Amino acid sequence: MDIGFLEVLKDVPMVVIWLIAAVVLAIIEAFTQGLTTIWFAGGAVAAAGVSVVSDSILIQFAAGLIVSVILLYFTRPLAVQKFNRDVVKTNISAVIGKIGIAESELTSRESGTVKADNKLWTAVLAQGAANVKQGESVEILAVEGVKLVVRGMEDGRQ
Repeated sequence: MDIGFLEVLKDVPMVVIWLIAAVVLAIIEAFTQGLTTIWFAGGAVAAAGVSVVSDSILIQFAAGLIVSVILLYFTRPLAVQKFNRDVVKTNISAVIGKIGIAESELTSRESGTVKADNKLWTAVLAQGAANVKQGESVEILAVEGVKLVVRGMEDGRQ
């Protein structure tokens, strides 16, 4: 006698199914740590609570989905901020905001070379920035592709 998977599930209370779903989602979150499935685990717990008072799977699913969206919307920004606060800028983004020295003249028509972070970079002037002479200090405003976008320092100090 072949008993199908759905036949076995029909005897299991929905509260148990929702709680199993919550545990599975929490385990997935523990392995991935991407802050993606934890919100749906909370929604599954809410659906389990609703299943105690309602037999409608549609109402249970809707409650779980609504709670998941609310958790995602209100708590994800706080969690991301808390867990990612010690992110250290690396590579190219580390030079933005730093001061460099023009190794060649920079004009609005021609790119030049800037030494920043003990490396030589190709650099272009920011829109509306005044020309920079060789040896002058520049502030790094952005990175576009492999070029730094810079402007001259008004007072010439480093």
